[in-house]
Amino acid sequence: MAVTKEQIQAALATVAVPGGAPLTEARVLSEIVVTDGKVFFSLTVDAAQVKAWEAVRNRAEAAVKAVPGVTSALVALTAERTAGATSRGPQPAHVATQPRAAGAPAAHTHAHPADKVVPGIPGVEAIIAVASGKGGVGKSTTAVNLALGLRDLGLKVGMLDADIYGPSLPKLLAIKEKPQTVDGKRLKPIERYGMSVMSIGFLIDEETPMIWRGPMVMSALTQMLREVEWGKLDVLVVDMPPGTGDAQLTMAQQVPLKGAVIVSTPQDLALIDARRGVAMFKKVNVPVLGVVENMSYFLCPECGTRSDIFSHGGARHEAERLGVPFLGEVPLHMTIREKSDAGLPVVATEPDGAHAKIYRDIAANVLAQIKGGASSGRQAPKIVIEA
Repeated sequence: MAVTKEQIQAALATVAVPGGAPLTEARVLSEIVVTDGKVFFSLTVDAAQVKAWEAVRNRAEAAVKAVPGVTSALVALTAERTAGATSRGPQPAHVATQPRAAGAPAAHTHAHPADKVVPGIPGVEAIIAVASGKGGVGKSTTAVNLALGLRDLGLKVGMLDADIYGPSLPKLLAIKEKPQTVDGKRLKPIERYGMSVMSIGFLIDEETPMIWRGPMVMSALTQMLREVEWGKLDVLVVDMPPGTGDAQLTMAQQVPLKGAVIVSTPQDLALIDARRGVAMFKKVNVPVLGVVENMSYFLCPECGTRSDIFSHGGARHEAERLGVPFLGEVPLHMTIREKSDAGLPVVATEPDGAHAKIYRDIAANVLAQIKGGASSGRQAPKIVIEA
């Protein structure tokens, strides 16, 4: 019998908060997400009370795990400083907890410079992020075909869908099954086209809205990075959400990124956001492996006429201006779109086609940058949060 939200709420009603009230009446609960025995929610409290609430978080997690049918629980503790709060010295208006998995040690309630080397993921040689400054530029399609291109170069490849709010890998790879667990503790990635794949989209229904605050997103990302049985991988390709927010900072702080690939279309509006993406990764000490120009041009399949619908060459010029490598250009073509919508990426299903060659050439350029890059044993970036 499937676990219901009502069962989880009933279990949480037995957990007392400081002052003795039931947790369900304390107005600190986020939306509770329940899917296939996995439960996700967060508790949002005042930053000054976070130590007392850590014990509540532990009791809530234990109560949820005791519900028959629950296989795992992700419970995040989110701290906010209330308006008018005072302290010794300047403080941010909103204080974010460090991302962590359920059951991990209590999070700090303030950001501070980190001076220790970021630990890697056991068995994973290199981690690269595929990012964009804005949505709608074909980043996820590029990420999937790039990963398959790296696979074709003889590498053992994994893919992580880090877009919590809009996961794309279930659609792009036509994956409908749910991941299994190893010993009930670690998730086993799904195998597709010779790659190990993980996405939050595998754990929730397609139409379920992810109404999560930043720390909840960071906790989920940390779990998918460190509580998945990735095995031995030469490279883990991470499909990042668009923009320069919590997910990007989490990746930069939690794992030693070998570098980032920026995807953009050629027009000026997209390039403005791509520029921000390059600047963000540089600020957190992540090497920029290069820029890909997607939807670079359109070649009419009927008459052969070329049209530069979104202009052309803008990403190449921007890469040159910023002093980062230009990795290649991908045309706007119906085959790429149709194959992506069907979960049949062109590199895997039309390996001898012209489009597959383009992606493999880009993958070769990325691999050259990885091999020529710095060691992955870098320090965590200094993240400064200001009001």
